[in-house]
Amino acid sequence: MPTTATPLKPHAGGLSPSSAVLTLTAALLGFALISLDASVVNVALPSIEDAFGGGMSGLQWVVDAYTLSFAALMLSTGAFSDRAGASRAYAIGIAVFTLASAACGLAPNLPALIGARVAQGVAAAVVLPASLSLVRQAYTEPAKRARAVATWAAGGAVAVALGPVAGGALTTIWDWRGVFFINLPLGAVALLLLLRAPRSERRPAPLDLPGQLLAVITLTAVTFAVIEGGVTGIVALLVAILAGVLFVRIELRRSHPVVPFGLFRSRTVSVAVASGVACSVAFFGLVFLFSLFFQQVQGRSALYAGLMFLPMTGLIGVTNLVSGKMAARHGARLPMLIGQSLAALGSLVLLCVDESTPPLLVAWLLVPMALGCALTVPPLTIAMMDAVPAERAGLAAGVLNSARQVSGGLGIAVFGALVSDGFTAGLRESLTISAALFTVTAFLSFRRAGR
Repeated sequence: MPTTATPLKPHAGGLSPSSAVLTLTAALLGFALISLDASVVNVALPSIEDAFGGGMSGLQWVVDAYTLSFAALMLSTGAFSDRAGASRAYAIGIAVFTLASAACGLAPNLPALIGARVAQGVAAAVVLPASLSLVRQAYTEPAKRARAVATWAAGGAVAVALGPVAGGALTTIWDWRGVFFINLPLGAVALLLLLRAPRSERRPAPLDLPGQLLAVITLTAVTFAVIEGGVTGIVALLVAILAGVLFVRIELRRSHPVVPFGLFRSRTVSVAVASGVACSVAFFGLVFLFSLFFQQVQGRSALYAGLMFLPMTGLIGVTNLVSGKMAARHGARLPMLIGQSLAALGSLVLLCVDESTPPLLVAWLLVPMALGCALTVPPLTIAMMDAVPAERAGLAAGVLNSARQVSGGLGIAVFGALVSDGFTAGLRESLTISAALFTVTAFLSFRRAGR
């Protein structure tokens, strides 16, 4: 690559139509790739345990190593994308993600797999903001840009929805390594498409390296404490507390912190983040648990388990669109309240599930919780963006997405710890926690969101 980037040369309405389409396709494919990897691995977990052992804690780390590195570094990778240029940052991210996927597929043991998953998460954190920047640069007209961003977002939603099914199919037809090797041709195609897209200019952007480092230490230590427990867990918790205190003190003093605490003076922002956290804890935590439930408790195949998620994931994209239109017409509070109430009710309904419940019935009982989350997320995002100044919208979006990713990882850690001593009892405790979180955030949404 040349040492200096050639700025994008926009035509009327952005790049030329062919260049814009190539850029959008490359960005969408990369975003879909990193979104797919957040959900495709869950159904393969029992096969990974058969190959490497490691128990419940090992399976939790296979998922959380990706989720937490992705979430924690996303606080700074937007600034890195600006400094390096979106096209260069995107190329680096996709290349590293593809190589890390190969390392996952070739991993000889569980520690090597977890290490490669961390590398995947780091790369994914670079890809996400860079891919969105590419879309924004390719389309300068607001109407065209809105359609392009909607297409980009839909690609990620479809990938998340297809993840469990694709994971089940690849694990059954190939083996668990297939869920990682499938990324190699997709990553290569994304890079080839990027070669045809114009280069992005570099922009100055401040980096808060001390804050970023302390954020990583805090989140990793908290997750380690929850997953591992015992004396090592207590030590990890003390490390998390110390790093967290230092993080807050440093962030309050910096002019460009990775987490601007001033955002949370807005009650709408606080409610939006809390609602996003509840959705991520429940959705990602329960997908993790029911992936194990279908296979380890009910003895079904990986493909069968993946297909059991199709009713809930297949309706998410449509529900997102309905929710967005409802928020535009009635404000954010109504769809957030309906969504979180439905998710709370759906979590409670799932309390009737045990090892003898027919799998098809479980599949449909999962739908209300998932649809409740799908109704909630678009309006909470709209409410948060409306509550911050335009110049801070990107920063606020980074904080929201990072909080959602982190809470999803912590949800898997907590729920996994609960089922380790008894699956059915732990599953019911996890569902009760989910219902309680949704009840609290629904009340907060009724009081504050969208005002």
